[in-house]
Amino acid sequence: MGIMRKLIGVAVLVLAGLLAAGPAALAVRPVDVVVEDRAGVLDRNTLLPAVQSIDFYQPTKVAVYTYNGTAADNLNEEVLRFARAEHPEWISSDGQKWADGLFIFALDPVGRHVGTYMGEDRKVSLDHREDIQNASKELLRDAQWTDGTIAGIQRGAELINQPWYRSTAFLVTAWATVTAAVAGAATWLIVRWRTRVSSRQELARGDASYANVSVDLQVTELNASTIPESSRYGSTLLEKHRSFMAKYNTATGLSNQVHALTARALSLRPNLRLVRSFADAAAELDALDDVISDTNALLNRGSSWAPAWDRQLAPFRNDLAGLEQMLSKRHAGSDSATAAALRSFRDQSHRELERWTSELADGTITPETALDRLRDARTHLSELLRNHADTVIEGFARNEKEAELMRTDMESAQAGSKAKYGRSYEPSILGTIYPSYYFFSVPTFNSGFSTGVSSVSGSRSGGGSSTGYGSSGGSFSGSGSSSSF
Repeated sequence: MGIMRKLIGVAVLVLAGLLAAGPAALAVRPVDVVVEDRAGVLDRNTLLPAVQSIDFYQPTKVAVYTYNGTAADNLNEEVLRFARAEHPEWISSDGQKWADGLFIFALDPVGRHVGTYMGEDRKVSLDHREDIQNASKELLRDAQWTDGTIAGIQRGAELINQPWYRSTAFLVTAWATVTAAVAGAATWLIVRWRTRVSSRQELARGDASYANVSVDLQVTELNASTIPESSRYGSTLLEKHRSFMAKYNTATGLSNQVHALTARALSLRPNLRLVRSFADAAAELDALDDVISDTNALLNRGSSWAPAWDRQLAPFRNDLAGLEQMLSKRHAGSDSATAAALRSFRDQSHRELERWTSELADGTITPETALDRLRDARTHLSELLRNHADTVIEGFARNEKEAELMRTDMESAQAGSKAKYGRSYEPSILGTIYPSYYFFSVPTFNSGFSTGVSSVSGSRSGGGSSTGYGSSGGSFSGSGSSSSF
């Protein structure tokens, strides 16, 4: 570690010397800010002070133009048309370029395009123009039009007329030159440290679950011994229980292995996988013994049947409670027929849940019937969510390729890729009996929908920038481009 500190210190001194060799960079506020918000989406009280306080390297006039177009529009052509009609001073005297000292940030919130245009003395590379546009896109996708515009202009100020010694290429080269000797060692140390921290976290998670299972082991066996095999739900849970002790013994073996590891050994990736296997095995057992207890209490109508029933209802209630927030998201089809069907089902289900609980309490229905009704209701909700998924895909996707991309992400979310979507075991009777993909839940819908929108938006912006000015542009060749978000 002492050698590492010395090497890093030398690298810092060398880089500082290189930076000192360059001339001082100026910090200049915009000489003028012109806002033409024809789309009516910007908050001038926020935008103007923010842009006026941004530092450029050279005196620069900033122009902001917004309009409501369509996805098929050429934003470059529209900006040029507007400049020719309303702001001829934005164009050079020969009519072929943008005026010197000018930086235009353009936005079409309806057609979902963003563009950047510069005078010849302010122009940057196509990659840098894309960088400026990308700096705004996350905010623009969330309909934060003012903040997105500010972010784009801020990034433009950082790149326009940027001194050579502040360029990314120079900094990367300089650091690569002076830190090559320490980079590998530093990376190795960081990876080892992060692995050790993760191993300890996973070990703590596993220990907590394993302790719970061990303390309740005799109670779990007693609960399992009184679950009625004549019940369809009971018999299935008993099948799960038959492998319980085998899994517990496996978890015990893993516990012994991971606790024999030294602090140094916990820094190794293979051992992190071992510790994670222990934690996952213990967590699964911890959830299963709770479900065994609830199954016994509910099917036998024991003294704790009511809270056990509440725990079975909890996942469905959470879905119903999350529907409105799901539907209120941008592009979520809030006003569609499928959204209306979901809301109607939600209101009806709230009444049904109260009725089932009341009938279960007075013995009008059996626990098996109550679980059947809950299963059927969750299955119906899954069907309604699939129908609504079709609605939002149709509303957001512009073509079949985009629709298929969104459809794949929605299906993958339901299939339950834990690493990508954070799916986890549902500690309920239905969640234990049926596979994780059987019910389409609201959180799963949200995960798939968000991923689908991001994938499509990424494919749109990843398709490259548009640099032409359309048929009406004539011989105009000013520096500028636009892209979708």
